[in-house]
Amino acid sequence: MFNDIGALEIVTLVVLAVLIFGPDKLPKVIQDISRTIRKIREFSDSAKADIREELGPEFKDFEFEDLNPKKFIRKQLDNDELGLKEIRNGFDLKKEMNEVADAVHGRDSDFSDTSSGAAATSSAGARVDMQKKSAEPRTLDSADRPPFDADAT
Repeated sequence: MFNDIGALEIVTLVVLAVLIFGPDKLPKVIQDISRTIRKIREFSDSAKADIREELGPEFKDFEFEDLNPKKFIRKQLDNDELGLKEIRNGFDLKKEMNEVADAVHGRDSDFSDTSSGAAATSSAGARVDMQKKSAEPRTLDSADRPPFDADAT
């Protein structure tokens, strides 16, 4: 529970407890704290059992630790019913970003993959040939520019 507490912190807590409560009241305070922690654990275990009972047999493998988003996603990625590993392994983001950057900056790049190198899809969904360069650079007029929104920046 307290994995990151070192020996110096424990000694400091003990010294503070002795100074605050005194050596004669310290055992009773420790008993009261341990009794309170035990009651809280019993209450949470009872609540978990009640929730599992109410959910029914469909959720027999339900764990409350799965409600942590990191653990839930990790569990779903390990359970590869959707084929997510194939999608993740088949997509090379660095290569795709380099190709887009080369196209934007107007540089020629050698495309080794013909399926993604010959053409790319723009955000509007239209096919754009990345090998073609326009003869004249296009400049935006003041009418073509979107309005400046200071709140959006």
